[in-house]
Amino acid sequence: MVRDYSLKPAEVPLFDPEVLTAKKREALRTRIKRQLAEKNAVLIAHYYVDGDVQDLAEETGGCVSDSLEMARYGRDHDAETLIVAGVRFMGETAKILSPEKRVFMPTLEAECSLDIGCPPDEFEAFCRDNPDRTVVVYANTSARVKALADWVVTSSVGLAIVEHLDARGEKILWAPDKHLGAYIAEKTGADMLLWSGACIVHEEFKFQALADMQRIYPDAGVLVHPESSARVIEMADAVGSTTQILKAASELPNDTFIVATDRGLFHKLRRAEPNKTFIEAPTAGDGATCRSCAHCPWMAMNELETLALALENGTGEVFIDPEIGKRAMVPLQRMLDFPR
Repeated sequence: MVRDYSLKPAEVPLFDPEVLTAKKREALRTRIKRQLAEKNAVLIAHYYVDGDVQDLAEETGGCVSDSLEMARYGRDHDAETLIVAGVRFMGETAKILSPEKRVFMPTLEAECSLDIGCPPDEFEAFCRDNPDRTVVVYANTSARVKALADWVVTSSVGLAIVEHLDARGEKILWAPDKHLGAYIAEKTGADMLLWSGACIVHEEFKFQALADMQRIYPDAGVLVHPESSARVIEMADAVGSTTQILKAASELPNDTFIVATDRGLFHKLRRAEPNKTFIEAPTAGDGATCRSCAHCPWMAMNELETLALALENGTGEVFIDPEIGKRAMVPLQRMLDFPR
């Protein structure tokens, strides 16, 4: 029996983003644009980071995307240097796929609760205890954990890959997100042994509070990321990765949506669908502790100020042991080569 690796409230940092004046924002944007050009660098940002950083990535020829497309974009871009605005595993993944490039992050303190909740030594012992299972790990893990895996998946391709493995008669050892793992197991019927980790953001969304909100907005569609609990997922009109949530918001007929994922995505949702209304699913009320209040504190560390300093001072560079990188590349490449 795997112990519960979900983080306790005391293990989650408090982070208050700086509120910028218009003058300081523009000065930082100018500094960053100059440094990106001088260093032949491209900015790759996740949907959950600060909207100013997302806008700057797109304006300077970079990209804003989910973790799978971030990795693919960095690998295929001809820039010598990749600036990854997200959390540590995203920077590591970029370095694994592009070992010849320099990879920087605004801050290496930007962790992920799922990554923290899957210690490599303990996970390696778990794998040794279950040698008959195919090891499938979520992208939200360290390079060392990926190096132990047969497959790496993201929330956008995890269901299809597990379905493929189940059809071949393979039993799965899954890590680290128990909610995403349970969702995939229920959808595929696969034999899945689950590690017990959780995302501090998505675990905050509670069934009763969401049900109460639905009564206030009865015509609203409900969009849910599969890292949420099963009862929250059951209430959804669409379940999927960040990219799949964006697609559902465009395709579903509702004018209003309640969205159960990190509120960083609202920047892109509102830009993509300016005539629709997006409401944060509640993280307060019965059973909630609001460790994150619907925004990952580590994602919030990706600010214009830290980004400018990292570029100017050469801080936040990502390094990976070459041997670990080679081993982690194998399951990552399997994911990238998987037909979709």
